[in-house]
Amino acid sequence: MIPRVVASQAAMDVIETLKAAHGPLMFHQSGGCCDGSAPMCYAAGELLIGDQDVLLGQIQGCDFYMSAFQFEYWQHTQLEIDVTPGRGASFSLEIPLGLRFVVKSRLFEEEEWEHLSPIRMGVG
Repeated sequence: MIPRVVASQAAMDVIETLKAAHGPLMFHQSGGCCDGSAPMCYAAGELLIGDQDVLLGQIQGCDFYMSAFQFEYWQHTQLEIDVTPGRGASFSLEIPLGLRFVVKSRLFEEEEWEHLSPIRMGVG
């Protein structure tokens, strides 16, 4: 299966640091508030996931969600979560480290479509 969301090695290293400090984590692709469309990292369960959120997959064992509305625009792309120096304006857990997660994307190739990992709507 081709994952819909992946992480760079630098992002995976930061995720492991955050997991050591905060325990299990979750991600939600922000839809425009605060840091624009930045991937936001929270302690698992800290952000309420509803029936209009889509579980795209996992990175480093952490669930990665986005809103169904936003997924309509991003469904044709694989998201790569990376990290860059700088302070975002969000509540994401990496901010105190002087870093922020960023999203990069690429369009899926035509031959990849039948091999994409499935999504799941909402909670449960």
